Parts: sequence; structure tokens; C-alpha cells
Amino acid sequence: MEYHHKKLLTIVCEAVLEERLSRDVRRLGAHGHTVTDARGGGLHGSKHGTWSFDRNIRVEVICDDAVADAIASHVAERYARDYGLVLYVSDVGVMRPERF
Repeated sequence: MEYHHKKLLTIVCEAVLEERLSRDVRRLGAHGHTVTDARGGGLHGSKHGTWSFDRNIRVEVICDDAVADAIASHVAERYARDYGLVLYVSDVGVMRPERF
């Protein structure tokens, strides 16, 4: 099977950013995104998601390199200083590249 190169941009952040990030990723060129609830722990303690202010989400965007760079730069500049977030990029192969 033939796969086509794309980037998977993953942002794990405070749930309060969901609406803003949804608008941002579309405005910056992504065709779509997926949001899921996220829980875990790290240097700053644990996130259990039992209260609305304590929730984290994972936003995943499959896109071209340039779009991933634009979104990552925007998120780092706009949100990283004031919100807890982790951002990483992975190489992925997709079957229907026109959808991304």
C-alpha cells in the first residue's frame, strides 16, 4: 500500500483552549483536527480531569509541513507562556492525502 508523507501535530493543553485552538488550526490552514480528553502526570503534578478547571485535552492535526510549522509557531507564541501545554510533531503516512 502506498502512504503519503504528512505531519501529525499534537498539542496537549488545558481544556479552556479548545475553542481558540479549533479556530486557530483552521485559520492557519489545517483541513480539520481531532480533540480528545487527556489525563496524566508530570513535573507539575497530576491532571485527573475530575473538575472542569482541571481538564486537559489532546488536539491532533494531520497536515503538511508548512501548516504544522505555522500552527506550532502560533501556539508557542500565543499560549505557551500563560497555559500549561506540550506540543510535538511526528512524521506519519496517510492513505488519502487530499483529506489533509
